[in-house]
Formats: sequence, C-alpha cells, structure tokens
Amino acid sequence: MCHHERVKYLVLVPDGCADEPLAELDGRTPLGAARMPRLAALAARGEVGRAAVIPEGLPPGSDVGNMSILGYDPAEYHTGRAPIEAAAMGIELGPDEVAYRCNLVTIGDRDAGDQGTGDQEVMVDFAAGHPTDAQSHPIVAALDADLGGGRDGVRFHAGVEYRHLCVVPSDWVDAECVPPHDLTGQAVVWPTGPAAGKVRALMDASRPVVQAAAATVDSTATQIWLWGQGRRPALPPFTDHYGISGRLSSAVDLVRGLGVLIGFDVVDVPGATAGFDNDYAAQRDACLASLATQDLFLLHVEATDEAGHQGAVDEKVTALERWDAEIIGPLVDALDQHPGGEPDRILLLPDHATPCALKTHTSDPVPYLLFDSTADGPGGTYTEAGVAGAAPVVAHELMGRLLAGA
Repeated sequence: MCHHERVKYLVLVPDGCADEPLAELDGRTPLGAARMPRLAALAARGEVGRAAVIPEGLPPGSDVGNMSILGYDPAEYHTGRAPIEAAAMGIELGPDEVAYRCNLVTIGDRDAGDQGTGDQEVMVDFAAGHPTDAQSHPIVAALDADLGGGRDGVRFHAGVEYRHLCVVPSDWVDAECVPPHDLTGQAVVWPTGPAAGKVRALMDASRPVVQAAAATVDSTATQIWLWGQGRRPALPPFTDHYGISGRLSSAVDLVRGLGVLIGFDVVDVPGATAGFDNDYAAQRDACLASLATQDLFLLHVEATDEAGHQGAVDEKVTALERWDAEIIGPLVDALDQHPGGEPDRILLLPDHATPCALKTHTSDPVPYLLFDSTADGPGGTYTEAGVAGAAPVVAHELMGRLLAGA
C-alpha cells in the first residue's frame, strides 16, 4: 500500500457479547438470534475466526480482554484491575503504592434458621443497592477522614456508585481477594495470603464508619470490600508500539483507563452509559468526527455485557441489533461515501464472553472479524457456531494484523 493513502482503522468492542446456546432462543446464541444484516455482510467479505482474549491463568475480565484487543499481551503487562481504574480517575500511583478496587457492599448474617457459627456471613449485595454518587461520596469521604487521608499510606478516592478506590502501601499487594460479584448470595470468603491481615483489618474497621455514614444517606452499604489490586502497569505508548495514534469512546473506567495508560485520547461522549440506555448514535457520531482527523478509533459499548450479567436475553439481542443498525451500518456507509475513497479496516470482537445463563464472564475464545474494504477475505458467519471449527488465534496479535493489513 502507498504510504500517502490514509487508511481508517475501526476497532469495535461489543463487551461480553459472546454467549452459549440458549433454550429461550431455540438453541441459538444472542449473536445467532439477533438480526444483524450489516455485520453479516462484513463477515461474508472478511475473515472470521476465534480469538483467545483471556490468556490462561488470568481472570476473564474487561481489563484483561481489552488489553488484549488493544494489542498488549496481558500475560506480560497486566498487573491488576484497580490500577487501570485509577488511571481513568486521574489518580497517580507512586512506585511504592498499590491500588485496590473498593466496593461498597452489603453483608448480612445467614437466616436465623441456618445452623452455623456467627462467622457465616453472606454477600447480600456486591453493589450495596447501587447507591447514587450523592449517597456513596459522603460514605467514601467519611472513610478517608476516619481511616485514610494518608495515614499509614492509606487513601480513599470516590468513584461512581458503589465502585471506589483505595490506595495503600505496596507491601499490601500480596493477597488473594475474591471479587464480591462472585459471592452474591453466598458465604463471604475473606482474603488470604501474606497481606491478608492488613486487608481484612481495614475491611473490618470500615464497618462502623460505613454504617454510620450510610444511615445518614439512606444507603444499605455495611462495609467496604477490597479486591482487584495491583501496581501501575508499565504499558509502552501505543504510538511507540504501532506507529499510529488513536482515540476511544467508552463509558467504562477500565477501558478508559487503558486508553489513558497507552496514550490514547479518551473522548467523552454525552449519552454514553454502561447500561441499556446507551446512546449508540452519539458514540458513532463521535467516532466519525474523530476519524476526520485521526486514523484509529476504538468504540466500546457495555450493554451486551450488562445484559449477560442480568441474564436478560432479550436485552442482549436488542443491544446487538442496535449495534448493527446504529453503529455498524451507518459507519460503513459513511466510510464508503468518504471523498477520495480512503480504504478502511475493521476489527470487531468482544473482550470476553458473558453467557446469560451463567451471569458472569468466561475465558472461552470469542468470535472475531477482520475486514478490509480493499481486499475480500475468505468470508464466514460471525456467530459462535460459525467459528466453532476454527483454531483460536492469540487476540493480542490481531491489532498488529489490523494495522499491517495482513
């Protein structure tokens, strides 16, 4: 390809859209059931296959999966979930500091009829009733006043709803902490490992502080839960890695934080949310505006993942159909009509699977699509069944293939 010919690169991430066959959909997956004619047309002209987004031994989260999609090997670069969120929040971590995700949670005793010791506490709600920022921020302020503020190297930072951050000294890093959303309705599993004592002590100390502050804002939060910890990852800038700069749009701190860490411009799009009410058209229009001045754009939407977590099959199908009608189709049409007919290349894949029946992430390989407007590929069907026979490729190598046109 001539170097004067500018190529537009699109990376499309329908979070957690991969799934498993569902009885409600007559044995199809949401991707198989959704009406997505524009995606089908791209797949028929492109290359489809299976991508291993989650390296063996790493948790199947959006932090790991999106790091893979951005072209970085998580086995080499991933240090934890919380430091990526810290970057999105503008929190600088020193070399001797570790960030923990700090959920506000609701923990209660087992029903009185249950046999068991007083230690049999249950994770009633990993999101503490989804408090508003107006409810949660005073609770975090109370935590920082009573237990943080830099005392013993501990600081609390308010985030969004139930999701906050706690920064602690680096010798707190070595603890095994179960994500609270994996404990819903179950007996709590306290941290283990060399630093577990310090982590548990802070979680226990948070109880009276959280409960007193929660009572003043009508919140059901009972304490904090610390997890997802890590040091700031040393990700080389994307431009150094790939020789091109980029922008992204996402309503999710993990994805935005990865953008900050690799030197992408993170575009704030009014109306972009992590829920079913996401404004797909607004994100599409921001993408098109960006492509006028910069050649790579990553567009991430959370709604398919949220539907998987809720087991909301119809919402997942609807979210996929909105992807097709409001993002994929109009983007391809706009690129086709571009003056000068600049070529475009598209990479589309989720960061992990979030099966509706399981309501949580899995590490299974996911379908991917590579499309080049100037060269037809072997073609195929972009569904789990359509790529079932393909040997999984390493997902973090797909970005290099997109940019190289190979």
